[in-house]
Amino acid sequence: MGSPTLLPGFSFSQTSLQDFSDCPRRFQLRYIEQLQWPAVETEPVLENERRQQEGQLFHRRVQQHLIGLPAEKLTRLANSPDLSRWWENYLGTKFKYSGYAQHVEITLAAPVGTFRLLAKYDLIAVKLGARVSIYDWKTTRKRPRDEWMAARWQTRVYRAVLVQAGAHLNRGDPFSPEQIEMIYWYAEYPSEPACYPYNTTQYKRDWDALTSLINEIGNHHHFPLTEDEKKCAFCPYRSYCNRGGKAGTMMDEMAETELTGDKINFEQIAEIEF
Repeated sequence: MGSPTLLPGFSFSQTSLQDFSDCPRRFQLRYIEQLQWPAVETEPVLENERRQQEGQLFHRRVQQHLIGLPAEKLTRLANSPDLSRWWENYLGTKFKYSGYAQHVEITLAAPVGTFRLLAKYDLIAVKLGARVSIYDWKTTRKRPRDEWMAARWQTRVYRAVLVQAGAHLNRGDPFSPEQIEMIYWYAEYPSEPACYPYNTTQYKRDWDALTSLINEIGNHHHFPLTEDEKKCAFCPYRSYCNRGGKAGTMMDEMAETELTGDKINFEQIAEIEF
Protein backbone atom coordinates (compact mmCIF):
# COMPACT_ATOMS: atom_id res chain seq x y z
CA MET A 1 0.00 0.00 0.00
CA GLY A 2 1.37 3.42 -0.96
CA SER A 3 1.74 6.41 1.29
CA PRO A 4 -1.39 8.54 1.75
CA THR A 5 -1.58 11.58 -0.52
CA LEU A 6 -4.17 14.10 -1.59
CA LEU A 7 -5.75 13.84 -5.02
CA PRO A 8 -5.44 16.83 -7.37
CA GLY A 9 -8.46 19.10 -7.11
CA PHE A 10 -8.80 18.77 -3.34
CA SER A 11 -10.51 21.82 -1.88
CA PHE A 12 -8.77 23.27 1.15
CA SER A 13 -10.53 25.47 3.69
CA GLN A 14 -9.41 27.35 6.76
CA THR A 15 -10.64 24.38 8.81
CA SER A 16 -8.52 21.80 6.99
CA LEU A 17 -5.44 24.04 7.09
CA GLN A 18 -5.92 24.58 10.82
CA ASP A 19 -6.32 20.84 11.32
CA PHE A 20 -3.00 20.20 9.58
CA SER A 21 -1.30 22.95 11.58
CA ASP A 22 -2.68 21.58 14.84
CA CYS A 23 -1.97 17.91 14.04
CA PRO A 24 -0.95 16.44 10.67
CA ARG A 25 -2.34 13.04 11.71
CA ARG A 26 -5.76 14.58 12.29
CA PHE A 27 -5.65 15.98 8.76
CA GLN A 28 -4.74 12.56 7.37
CA LEU A 29 -7.51 10.74 9.23
CA ARG A 30 -10.19 13.34 8.44
CA TYR A 31 -9.46 14.36 4.84
CA ILE A 32 -7.38 11.61 3.25
CA GLU A 33 -8.64 8.45 4.95
CA GLN A 34 -12.06 10.04 5.67
CA LEU A 35 -12.52 7.93 8.78
CA GLN A 36 -15.61 8.11 10.94
CA TRP A 37 -15.37 10.03 14.21
CA PRO A 38 -15.41 7.42 16.99
CA ALA A 39 -15.03 9.69 20.02
CA VAL A 40 -16.95 12.64 21.36
CA GLU A 41 -15.06 15.93 21.32
CA THR A 42 -16.23 17.55 24.53
CA GLU A 43 -18.03 16.54 27.72
CA PRO A 44 -20.86 16.81 28.63
CA VAL A 45 -21.99 15.53 25.24
CA LEU A 46 -25.62 16.71 25.27
CA GLU A 47 -24.66 20.22 26.37
CA ASN A 48 -22.02 20.42 23.66
CA GLU A 49 -24.43 19.23 20.95
CA ARG A 50 -27.06 21.73 22.08
CA ARG A 51 -24.56 24.55 21.91
CA GLN A 52 -23.51 23.58 18.40
CA GLN A 53 -27.09 23.32 17.19
CA GLU A 54 -28.02 26.68 18.66
CA GLY A 55 -24.98 28.26 17.05
CA GLN A 56 -26.08 26.95 13.66
CA LEU A 57 -29.64 28.17 14.26
CA PHE A 58 -28.36 31.63 15.16
CA HIS A 59 -26.41 31.79 11.91
CA ARG A 60 -29.53 30.81 10.02
CA ARG A 61 -31.62 33.51 11.71
CA VAL A 62 -29.06 36.20 10.89
CA GLN A 63 -28.88 34.99 7.31
CA GLN A 64 -32.67 35.16 7.00
CA HIS A 65 -32.74 38.63 8.51
CA LEU A 66 -30.04 39.91 6.14
CA ILE A 67 -31.93 38.68 3.08
CA GLY A 68 -35.06 40.52 4.19
CA LEU A 69 -37.19 38.44 6.56
CA PRO A 70 -38.85 40.63 9.24
CA ALA A 71 -37.06 40.70 12.57
CA GLU A 72 -40.29 40.32 14.55
CA LYS A 73 -41.09 37.00 12.86
CA LEU A 74 -37.58 35.69 13.41
CA THR A 75 -37.65 36.78 17.07
CA ARG A 76 -40.42 34.27 17.74
CA LEU A 77 -38.09 31.50 16.57
CA ALA A 78 -35.38 32.38 19.11
CA ASN A 79 -36.92 29.97 21.59
CA SER A 80 -34.08 29.17 23.99
CA PRO A 81 -32.25 31.35 26.52
CA ASP A 82 -29.01 31.37 24.51
CA LEU A 83 -30.69 31.99 21.15
CA SER A 84 -32.88 34.71 22.61
CA ARG A 85 -29.91 36.48 24.19
CA TRP A 86 -27.78 36.26 21.06
CA TRP A 87 -30.66 37.47 18.88
CA GLU A 88 -31.40 40.44 21.13
CA ASN A 89 -27.73 41.33 21.13
CA TYR A 90 -27.63 41.13 17.35
CA LEU A 91 -30.71 43.31 16.88
CA GLY A 92 -29.36 45.82 19.39
CA THR A 93 -26.02 46.24 17.59
CA LYS A 94 -25.56 49.06 15.08
CA PHE A 95 -23.48 47.41 12.38
CA LYS A 96 -21.61 49.68 9.99
CA TYR A 97 -22.79 48.20 6.70
CA SER A 98 -25.75 50.47 5.97
CA GLY A 99 -25.56 51.43 2.29
CA TYR A 100 -23.24 48.53 1.49
CA ALA A 101 -24.10 45.73 -0.96
CA GLN A 102 -24.54 42.63 1.19
CA HIS A 103 -23.43 39.18 0.05
CA VAL A 104 -24.73 36.65 2.57
CA GLU A 105 -23.42 33.10 3.03
CA ILE A 106 -21.20 33.37 -0.03
CA THR A 107 -18.33 31.03 -0.92
CA LEU A 108 -15.27 32.17 -2.90
CA ALA A 109 -12.61 29.88 -4.37
CA ALA A 110 -9.05 30.60 -5.50
CA PRO A 111 -6.77 28.14 -7.33
CA VAL A 112 -3.51 27.15 -5.67
CA GLY A 113 -1.59 24.91 -8.05
CA THR A 114 -3.67 21.80 -8.67
CA PHE A 115 -5.80 22.50 -5.57
CA ARG A 116 -8.45 25.03 -4.57
CA LEU A 117 -8.73 27.20 -1.50
CA LEU A 118 -12.30 27.90 -0.41
CA ALA A 119 -13.67 30.45 2.02
CA LYS A 120 -17.30 30.52 3.13
CA TYR A 121 -18.27 33.93 4.48
CA ASP A 122 -21.17 34.81 6.76
CA LEU A 123 -21.34 38.28 5.20
CA ILE A 124 -19.28 40.36 2.78
CA ALA A 125 -20.44 43.99 2.82
CA VAL A 126 -19.18 46.04 -0.14
CA LYS A 127 -19.12 49.77 -0.77
CA LEU A 128 -18.12 49.74 -4.44
CA GLY A 129 -14.70 51.18 -5.11
CA ALA A 130 -14.20 52.08 -1.46
CA ARG A 131 -14.44 49.56 1.37
CA VAL A 132 -15.28 45.90 1.91
CA SER A 133 -15.99 44.36 5.31
CA ILE A 134 -15.98 40.65 6.11
CA TYR A 135 -18.32 39.81 9.01
CA ASP A 136 -18.15 36.53 10.88
CA TRP A 137 -20.62 35.69 13.66
CA LYS A 138 -19.23 33.83 16.66
CA THR A 139 -21.22 32.23 19.49
CA THR A 140 -18.37 31.02 21.69
CA ARG A 141 -18.84 31.21 25.46
CA LYS A 142 -15.48 32.88 25.95
CA ARG A 143 -14.14 35.69 23.80
CA PRO A 144 -10.76 34.73 22.30
CA ARG A 145 -7.81 37.08 22.55
CA ASP A 146 -7.50 39.39 19.54
CA GLU A 147 -3.88 38.46 18.86
CA TRP A 148 -4.80 34.77 18.84
CA MET A 149 -7.56 35.33 16.28
CA ALA A 150 -5.23 37.46 14.15
CA ALA A 151 -2.91 34.47 13.77
CA ARG A 152 -5.64 31.92 12.98
CA TRP A 153 -5.89 30.58 9.47
CA GLN A 154 -9.49 31.76 9.23
CA THR A 155 -8.46 35.41 9.48
CA ARG A 156 -5.62 34.96 7.01
CA VAL A 157 -7.57 32.81 4.52
CA TYR A 158 -10.72 34.95 4.41
CA ARG A 159 -8.91 38.20 3.65
CA ALA A 160 -6.43 36.71 1.17
CA VAL A 161 -9.09 34.78 -0.76
CA LEU A 162 -11.19 37.93 -1.04
CA VAL A 163 -8.25 39.67 -2.74
CA GLN A 164 -7.69 36.69 -5.02
CA ALA A 165 -11.28 35.83 -5.93
CA GLY A 166 -13.55 38.77 -5.05
CA ALA A 167 -13.33 40.96 -8.18
CA HIS A 168 -16.84 40.03 -9.35
CA LEU A 169 -18.19 41.65 -6.17
CA ASN A 170 -16.51 44.93 -7.16
CA ARG A 171 -17.58 45.32 -10.82
CA GLY A 172 -14.66 43.27 -12.01
CA ASP A 173 -11.94 45.17 -10.16
CA PRO A 174 -9.95 43.17 -7.60
CA PHE A 175 -10.08 44.54 -4.08
CA SER A 176 -6.84 45.99 -2.85
CA PRO A 177 -5.81 44.67 0.58
CA GLU A 178 -6.08 48.19 1.99
CA GLN A 179 -9.82 48.19 1.21
CA ILE A 180 -10.47 45.10 3.33
CA GLU A 181 -11.23 44.62 7.00
CA MET A 182 -12.43 41.52 8.83
CA ILE A 183 -14.76 41.75 11.80
CA TYR A 184 -15.58 38.98 14.27
CA TRP A 185 -18.78 39.80 16.10
CA TYR A 186 -19.26 37.82 19.31
CA ALA A 187 -22.88 37.17 20.22
CA GLU A 188 -21.98 36.85 23.91
CA TYR A 189 -19.93 40.09 23.77
CA PRO A 190 -21.84 42.32 21.34
CA SER A 191 -19.97 45.51 22.23
CA GLU A 192 -16.53 43.88 21.85
CA PRO A 193 -16.05 42.96 18.19
CA ALA A 194 -12.57 42.18 16.92
CA CYS A 195 -11.58 44.18 13.83
CA TYR A 196 -8.66 43.34 11.56
CA PRO A 197 -7.71 45.77 8.78
CA TYR A 198 -5.47 44.53 5.96
CA ASN A 199 -2.58 45.81 3.89
CA THR A 200 -0.43 44.70 0.97
CA THR A 201 2.43 43.50 3.17
CA GLN A 202 0.09 41.27 5.18
CA TYR A 203 -1.56 39.96 2.02
CA LYS A 204 1.77 39.00 0.43
CA ARG A 205 2.82 37.30 3.67
CA ASP A 206 -0.47 35.42 3.92
CA TRP A 207 -0.66 34.32 0.30
CA ASP A 208 2.96 33.14 0.29
CA ALA A 209 2.32 31.22 3.52
CA LEU A 210 -0.90 29.68 2.20
CA THR A 211 0.69 28.65 -1.09
CA SER A 212 3.67 27.15 0.73
CA LEU A 213 1.51 25.26 3.23
CA ILE A 214 -0.86 23.87 0.60
CA ASN A 215 2.05 22.72 -1.57
CA GLU A 216 3.66 21.15 1.50
CA ILE A 217 0.49 19.23 2.36
CA GLY A 218 0.04 18.18 -1.27
CA ASN A 219 3.52 16.64 -1.27
CA HIS A 220 3.24 15.16 2.21
CA HIS A 221 3.59 11.40 2.66
CA HIS A 222 4.04 11.27 6.41
CA PHE A 223 1.52 12.77 8.83
CA PRO A 224 2.92 12.64 12.38
CA LEU A 225 0.99 13.09 15.59
CA THR A 226 1.11 16.44 17.30
CA GLU A 227 3.60 16.62 20.13
CA ASP A 228 1.16 18.75 22.14
CA GLU A 229 -1.03 16.10 23.75
CA LYS A 230 -3.27 18.76 25.31
CA LYS A 231 -4.91 19.08 21.89
CA CYS A 232 -5.84 15.40 21.90
CA ALA A 233 -8.41 15.81 24.67
CA PHE A 234 -10.68 17.64 22.20
CA CYS A 235 -9.93 15.58 19.09
CA PRO A 236 -12.51 13.00 17.95
CA TYR A 237 -9.74 10.86 16.43
CA ARG A 238 -7.77 10.39 19.63
CA SER A 239 -8.74 6.71 20.01
CA TYR A 240 -7.10 5.95 16.65
CA CYS A 241 -3.88 7.39 18.03
CA ASN A 242 -4.01 5.82 21.51
CA ARG A 243 -4.25 9.27 22.99
CA GLY A 244 -7.10 8.50 25.39
CA GLY A 245 -10.79 7.68 25.26
CA LYS A 246 -12.19 10.42 27.47
CA ALA A 247 -13.08 13.85 26.12
CA GLY A 248 -12.00 17.08 27.73
CA THR A 249 -14.68 19.06 29.50
CA MET A 250 -16.28 22.23 28.16
CA MET A 251 -14.67 24.23 30.96
CA ASP A 252 -11.29 22.70 30.12
CA GLU A 253 -11.84 23.52 26.48
CA MET A 254 -12.60 27.16 27.22
CA ALA A 255 -9.44 27.41 29.32
CA GLU A 256 -7.45 25.68 26.59
CA THR A 257 -8.76 28.10 24.00
CA GLU A 258 -7.66 31.08 26.04
CA LEU A 259 -4.28 29.72 27.06
CA THR A 260 -3.03 27.89 23.99
CA GLY A 261 -5.31 28.76 21.12
CA ASP A 262 -6.48 25.19 20.60
CA LYS A 263 -9.34 24.87 18.14
CA ILE A 264 -12.03 22.30 18.40
CA ASN A 265 -15.65 23.32 18.73
CA PHE A 266 -15.00 27.00 18.10
CA GLU A 267 -15.47 26.73 14.35
CA GLN A 268 -18.13 24.04 14.51
CA ILE A 269 -20.26 26.33 16.65
CA ALA A 270 -19.58 29.41 14.61
CA GLU A 271 -19.46 28.05 11.12
CA ILE A 272 -21.33 25.41 9.13
CA GLU A 273 -18.49 23.74 7.28
CA PHE A 274 -18.76 23.58 3.50
